Amino acid sequence: MVEEHTPPALVAREAAAARAALDRLSDDAVAAALELAAEFLRERRGDVLRASEADVSAATGRLDEGALDRLRLDDDRIEAIALGLEATAELAPIDREVRAWTLPNGLRVSERLVPIGVVGANFEARPNVAVDVASQVLKSGNTVVLRTGGAALGAVTELVDGVLRPALEQSGLPPEAVGLVRSPDRAGAEALVSLPDLIPLVVLRGSGPSTAALAQRAALNGVRTLAHAEGGGVLYVHEAASLERLVDVARASLDRLGVCNRLNLALVDTAATSILPELLDVFAARGLTVYGTRRAESLADVRRLDGRLGHEWASDPGRVESVTVDVVDGIEEAARIANDETSGLAAGIVAEDAAAAERFLAAYRGSAAFWNAPTRFADGYELTGSAETGINVDWVPGPRGPVTYRDLALRQYRIVGDGTQRR
Repeated sequence: MVEEHTPPALVAREAAAARAALDRLSDDAVAAALELAAEFLRERRGDVLRASEADVSAATGRLDEGALDRLRLDDDRIEAIALGLEATAELAPIDREVRAWTLPNGLRVSERLVPIGVVGANFEARPNVAVDVASQVLKSGNTVVLRTGGAALGAVTELVDGVLRPALEQSGLPPEAVGLVRSPDRAGAEALVSLPDLIPLVVLRGSGPSTAALAQRAALNGVRTLAHAEGGGVLYVHEAASLERLVDVARASLDRLGVCNRLNLALVDTAATSILPELLDVFAARGLTVYGTRRAESLADVRRLDGRLGHEWASDPGRVESVTVDVVDGIEEAARIANDETSGLAAGIVAEDAAAAERFLAAYRGSAAFWNAPTRFADGYELTGSAETGINVDWVPGPRGPVTYRDLALRQYRIVGDGTQRR
């Protein structure tokens, strides 16, 4: 028997309450609640910032600078969250009927999108993700149970209890439509992926090994996942690259280091190594430690890479300010490395040769491919105008790349006859 106050029991109660709220959701009421949440967030900015400051203070010395940056809220980030809520509220609701047709026997068939039910979300210590995920799930017609890393629990609790739930209630919706696992224990995350009858789908975001372990546990329990476990942007420098454009793209790719879509691996064509020093100057100006393969070591003063080629520095505590460089023999090798040795999140090419760029884009099979543009734009809000629940890099059919509210639905066929049809 599960004790009443254990993480599994707490998660089950939140999920049951969220499921009970499903039937009361409507597109108009959810849009109104999101608009109101933006208003409440601005009004209660001070409370949210104080909670964030307490979280950061408690985590200082335990988390690396990249993690602390993701954890920290300030006035600009609060405003960005509020603007995201307003933007999501204004988006068109899901068009539930995809297409319709009539069979020769007179049966009328329509393909529709229906809500999933309760969606779980386990994410790293980034309080803004709580609002991004909750707003997307509500917009899709589903309810949600959130679980964050213990470092962000104070700010996330303030966002749920002081912003999201009051906005739902004042809009005539059950506040329980947004649930929260109020325990920092890892057992809360494990419980979230262990309740298929209550939470059939869980969005997973966080470090690779931790998220992979939760995905495995979910599979054993019959829970589907959309996992955002690994990232790292790839930039291939073609022999026809413009030096000025390369510098611009590289700089724009490194404006933040603790994020999944920043430049992580630079692949320089053997015919373009003459401009490698300028690229290294960009890295030096950003304060990065440069790691390289033997091929890169022979051309530049870089440290020997001590891990796999696609190792993601953004999730490596203590070495976030790092980047990897390799030298490759042409487009095919660059695409192969991007496909086989990285997460498949995003890769781009810098080239003035359109045919060469098309060859690289066609060969790369990851979730986002770029030409003369920084991989930092592998982001749901930037690409679709809708905040994302995460970026799914699975190599199987299903929602891939930035997952937004439009992806959080089940396909259903509706068939209408007149009683005369027979097989």
